[in-house]
Parts: sequence; structure tokens; C-alpha cells
Amino acid sequence: MSVIGEEGVRGGMFKDINAEDEESQPTEIESLCMNCYENGKTRLLLTKIPFFREIIVSSFTCHHCHWTNTEIQSAGRIQEQGISYTLNIKSKQDMNREVVKTDSATTRIPELDFEIPAFTQKGSLSTVEGLLDRAVAGLEQDQPVRRETDPDVADKIDQFIQRLKRLKDVDEEFTLIIDDPSGNSFVENPFAPQKDQALSVTYYKRTPEQNAALGIQETEPEPDEKSGNDLETMRNEVLVFNTNCPECNAPASTNMKLVQIPHFKEVIIMATNCDSCGHRTNEALMGCCPKLPLIEQVKSGGATEEMGTKITLHLTDSPTADMYPRSASETCSVLIPEVEFELGMAALGGKFTTLEGLLKDIKELVVMKNPFICGDSSSTDTAEKLELFGKKIDKIMAGEMDVHIILDDPAGNSYMQAIFEHSSCCLHCNVYAPDPDPEMKIEKYTRTFEQNEDLGLNDMKTEGYGEVQN
Repeated sequence: MSVIGEEGVRGGMFKDINAEDEESQPTEIESLCMNCYENGKTRLLLTKIPFFREIIVSSFTCHHCHWTNTEIQSAGRIQEQGISYTLNIKSKQDMNREVVKTDSATTRIPELDFEIPAFTQKGSLSTVEGLLDRAVAGLEQDQPVRRETDPDVADKIDQFIQRLKRLKDVDEEFTLIIDDPSGNSFVENPFAPQKDQALSVTYYKRTPEQNAALGIQETEPEPDEKSGNDLETMRNEVLVFNTNCPECNAPASTNMKLVQIPHFKEVIIMATNCDSCGHRTNEALMGCCPKLPLIEQVKSGGATEEMGTKITLHLTDSPTADMYPRSASETCSVLIPEVEFELGMAALGGKFTTLEGLLKDIKELVVMKNPFICGDSSSTDTAEKLELFGKKIDKIMAGEMDVHIILDDPAGNSYMQAIFEHSSCCLHCNVYAPDPDPEMKIEKYTRTFEQNEDLGLNDMKTEGYGEVQN
């Protein structure tokens, strides 16, 4: 195991940014300047940024030629899914959006047919305008040599550089796309916690080629000689596999079990508790036994339904949030119209929890782990808006706000039910059965072409896929 992977060393090396911590000082190293080839000084700071895990911030300065360079590298874990940001830039205010771009991210501007491939630039913490300035500086770097060796190519590059510079004036709208298979890049939403109409975020599963580029080796499953891998055996067995804690990256164990939800379908329940830092995503306890594991994540064990499902719950009092256990797949989006909040699908992953647990997850994701309200990159307005949003979520959980919770799942794999506990026994039941819940509305709808495209159903061939197409 590498030194940086050791739990004790990692905890001592990567510390939270704190201005009062005198021990958390950058490490200075004498290094070669690649501009004048004299010795300069490199400063390294190993720290933690919420939502961005551990990072290495490096800054180089040469006192001979006064050349400087700053870089940021992710030292944390690679996320489970890749992420793609599509930003429609309409005004100069959009140029000031903060952007965290890792070295594995690809940057594209379709209007100019311009692309910065992955691993051609170091990671950076900058703005949209800073990304354009960095691209211009990279193109201008070898222009003097090109003018001597190939003047025609140099003239074309000069013309393209002028087009890039004109983008900063935002005379015309253009689109910026940042695609990061590692899932560690971010684009600021200045309207948080409200939805940003100009910013689209898409999560996706990495291809084998992308895993290979990130250094992730996909192991082929070993053939199982035992005849115990049938469906009935899986229902009665809890599978245990090794993983890492998403917070401290320490080794941990994950329990997985196939469960049949009554009147719904089969789901795969995964529970992970970290013995090192005590991190747990949810605290939704299902059933009567206090020794049951805490449920962290749910993945649908069935197929995509023929129609999508939209569940609307009218939340009126404080006990309600705890009485609605819900199962939501990774394709489910969450809307709360009264606070102008919308969370896209795959942002929280699959969940098997209560409504109160869902609201806690939303507050943690949007407020507590937002990377743009911490440190010197935060703005007062954004921090105040997110703090106000967090207080509204607390009021919803306390039953002090009358709101509607909307779960919209195009795959149809989400489920919600009112569960109440009898005082005379430890049984749980639906007090409205067999009548429908008056506070909950369930709708089935036909998916749009775009929703089928997001689910990968448009290109899926289920009949005659073995035939050779002409």
C-alpha cells in the first residue's frame, strides 16, 4: 500500500483549511524553473475541501525571471460515476462562475469546434474567464516558432485566438462543456439552492476506456464452481464485500442483500458503516429490531417499468416526515415547489429511507458540502441564501411549513408508503389501507424521447439482437 493510502498518514497530512492553525503551513521545495532553468521555489499545501475531498495545491515562483504557476490536483477517491456540466453562457456574469477542473476533465466549446482533451492540462481552480485565458496562453506559447517555420498555420491560430478572446465579451451566447470521468470537477451554481436554468448536470457510467485512462482496473469475476448463486439463495444471504469510506477513505465493509418490498418490487439494499470515522449516510431504521444495519443505498433489482412514476406528497405536520419510508432509484428527481428547489436524478443515488432522511441528505448535499461557501472562494450572498435554504429544510422536518414533495422517476422504480407504528405492538401498517392515502398522489406517465435517451432505452434492442443487420 502506498504511503498516501495509509489511514493514519492521510489523516495527518490532509487537514481542513484553518487560518488559526499555525501548523498547517505550505511545504516549500526548491525546484527547477522551466522558463529560465534557474532554481525557483514550489509551495505545496495538502488540505481538504468539502465535496472535493483531499487536494494538493501547488504554487511555483521564480525570483530570477518572475515566472509563476499554480496547480490543483485531486488526492481523493475517484467518484462512482462520471459527471458532465453543460453551461449556456449568456452574460458577463456567467464568465465569473467558479470552476474546479481536474486534469482528467475534457473542456469543449461546440460553437468554435474547440476542445481541450483530458490530461493535457493540470487541474485548476479558476473561473470560466480563467479557463479561456489559460487556453489562449497555451495557444500563444509556441506562436513565435510557428511564425518562422509555418506562417500559414501561425496565421490561422492567431485568428482562432482572436475568436477565443472575443468570447469574453459575450457578444454572442456560447456553450461550455466540462466532461470529467472521475466525477471530481464542479461548476458553480450562483442561484443555489434554486435550479440553475443555464447549467445542466449529467451523471453517467464510465466506459472501460475511461476506467483504463483513470487507472482503474476492471477485474473479471472468477467462475463460481458452487451451485449456490440462484435467486433464492441470494434472498437468504447477506453479501459482504470490501470498500472504502467515502469520507476518510479508510477500509470498510459493505453489506448487500436482495429484499422484496411488499406490493412493490425487489430492491438491493446496501449498508456501510465506517469504524474509523463513524460516517453513515442515513439513519433510517427499517423494522423493529434495533440491531438492524443502517440503510445507506438502494439499487433497483428489477427492470425499467413501461411507464414513469410521479409521486406527490402533501406534507403538513411534523410526524409525517418520519412516517413515510420511501425507496427511490438513482433515476429519481426531487422537487419542492414551495422553496423553489429541484434536485436532478443520480445526484443522491438510490435511497431506501424515510422522508426525513431524504431531507437531511438534501441539506447535507446542497448546504453543508457545497464547495463554494467555504474558504476564500465563498461569497456573502451565496452563503446567506444557502443558510436560509437550510433553515427552511429544518422547518419542513419540524412540520412548520406546508409543502409538497414530488418524486419524479422516469424508470418507475420509486415507491412511497405511509407507515405508522401501533402503540400496543411492534407491528407497522398502513392506516389508510385499503383506501388510498389522501395526502399522496401517484401518477403514471409515458416517458418522453429525452427521458428514454437519458435511460439508454432509445438504442436498446431487446428482440432479434443476435441477427446481423444489413
